[in-house]
Amino acid sequence: MAQLRAFVALAEHLHFRDAAAALRMSQPALSGAVAALEETLGTRLVERTTRKVMLTPAGERVARRAEFVLAELDRLVEDVKAVRGPLVGPLRVGVIPTVAPYLLPVVLPRLAKDFPELELSVHEEQTDQIVAELLAGRLDVVVMALPSPVAGVREVPLYDEDFVLVAPVSQDVEAPSEGVAREILGELDVLLLNEGHCLRDQAMDVCREVGARAVAATYATSLATLVQLVSGGLGVTLVPESALPVETRRAPNLALHRFRDPAPFRRIGLGYRATSPRAAEFEALAESVRAAIEDGTPGFRTSG
Repeated sequence: MAQLRAFVALAEHLHFRDAAAALRMSQPALSGAVAALEETLGTRLVERTTRKVMLTPAGERVARRAEFVLAELDRLVEDVKAVRGPLVGPLRVGVIPTVAPYLLPVVLPRLAKDFPELELSVHEEQTDQIVAELLAGRLDVVVMALPSPVAGVREVPLYDEDFVLVAPVSQDVEAPSEGVAREILGELDVLLLNEGHCLRDQAMDVCREVGARAVAATYATSLATLVQLVSGGLGVTLVPESALPVETRRAPNLALHRFRDPAPFRRIGLGYRATSPRAAEFEALAESVRAAIEDGTPGFRTSG
């Protein structure tokens, strides 16, 4: 089955390097697995050129059938896991970068306590990547901002968190006791994350609501860098509540301004394949995550 997975990844990406990266294996190992499958089937599946990979007619047929076989195998494995008991054995979890550093330290000890036989592996990627890997069967469940960007993903809400306006202390921001109005963003230069981060899209939605604009140049690939740029006086930004204790601790000269109600917020939740038979397990996982948040993370509004 490892050979089939290697070939399906190559058929999807049509590039050995990209396929190997998606499977987190070396290019020689991927090439060897595809060659072994070709030898087993007695036919060439791919045409290798110096610049790209193309599927042969036989390769196209095998790719279509292999996706079906692997999907059925994944369902069989999940059925067996369900019989063994809730959350026993391996669980492959994808988490977006603007959640992982702040949520995982809170929830991992609780998961180890609640599910001692769980073998957790965590993969941090942007939303589009972890959802693609989820639907391809390479991840079992993902933690992301809701709603899902594609169909076929069932959602379980975990918590809501407000966005906070982070500005340099030198920035003249009028901050009444009831909180700042969203419209203030129209008077400020708003810094955003690079394209591909769902947090960028959420922040842009807030800006569009009030007719504000983001700074034309995109500066940061992480929240840590974004907050440091604000600390340096290059503009203001929106930071989710969970990230504030970590990121603002490492950046001087910052002022935090909460928005008046209703404040802009994001909803974080679990996502899993709608065809998965493990819905009850993922509900149990969500309950454990919510309990950990309620015990150790003030300011969040658990949902579900």
